[in-house]
Amino acid sequence: MPEHLPSNYRTLGVGWVIYGVIRLLVAVWLIGFSPTATVMFGALLTRVPDPYSLMSAFHLLYLLAIVWSFVAGLLGIAAGLSLLGGKAAGRLLGILAAFFSVTEIPLGITIGTYTLIVLLATRNHPSYLDSGRSA
Repeated sequence: MPEHLPSNYRTLGVGWVIYGVIRLLVAVWLIGFSPTATVMFGALLTRVPDPYSLMSAFHLLYLLAIVWSFVAGLLGIAAGLSLLGGKAAGRLLGILAAFFSVTEIPLGITIGTYTLIVLLATRNHPSYLDSGRSA
């Protein structure tokens, strides 16, 4: 871990790695419970005029939730490792990960908001400007 990084960047890096692993576990959990969720949603559609289109919409939204969780997890891990390594891409990855994470209550909103406050406030931090030139 570079010693010239501010402590809040180290905190963000560790937080994003932990958050990314949690989001990947959530995505795997969603895949594992897909049959149960389908049966539970299908049980609600017994008195609906066109249950097949609603079931198709449910499958699409469920797939989007899984993909969103995978993307947020991978971005979180990449952002965390970049922030810990002091890479120039850490700021951009952190901001992207923050936007993808704010849909999850409460952990995603917490780390996403904190990340946006820290990383948008320090646009030209010298440690990131120097690390981009040396790479």
